[in-house]
Amino acid sequence: MEFNIAKTSKKSQARLGFLKTSHGVVETPCLVPVATQAVIKTLTSEEVARTRSQILICNTYHLHLRQAEEVIQKSGGLHKFMNWNKPILTDSGGFQVFSLSGLRKINSDGVEFKSHLDGSSHFFSAEKVVQIQRIVGSDIMMVLDECLENPAEYEKVKESVKRTASWAKKSKTEFENTKPNYGFKQFIF
Repeated sequence: MEFNIAKTSKKSQARLGFLKTSHGVVETPCLVPVATQAVIKTLTSEEVARTRSQILICNTYHLHLRQAEEVIQKSGGLHKFMNWNKPILTDSGGFQVFSLSGLRKINSDGVEFKSHLDGSSHFFSAEKVVQIQRIVGSDIMMVLDECLENPAEYEKVKESVKRTASWAKKSKTEFENTKPNYGFKQFIF
């Protein structure tokens, strides 16, 4: 991925930059509208484009719970499914692991959780999250991470960072051992 800094403020160190993906350049900083379930509620893709949005974010957790991978894959990926020809970032679902803490169990291999929709059981490993994001075809994929409450005890934070770093290594390996499905380069953060 190419990221160029165009200007840095001498006063605050704030930066203006350009992030280049296969589906276009994103000027940073920018507002990233949330299309959690591959849609911006109440807006068509054309209306979202008129807002001059340069990138959207979708959520791996919510897409998976709705069994959207197959439908999105049959549509030719998220870009075609959403009628959006600009960059798309997919979140790993790590925030949902945090926000739905009563429905999940975390271990070194990943997260087992019950769907808030129907109570069905699911397991997200670092590898599974990459596989889902490969299937849906986002430009930028996020690794599975563990989000903690704030404040959190030092030892809990230390363990969480260790777990997230381990998952990141597993994600990178899975990413390197799989190929994109739709003929464009994907990136992993």
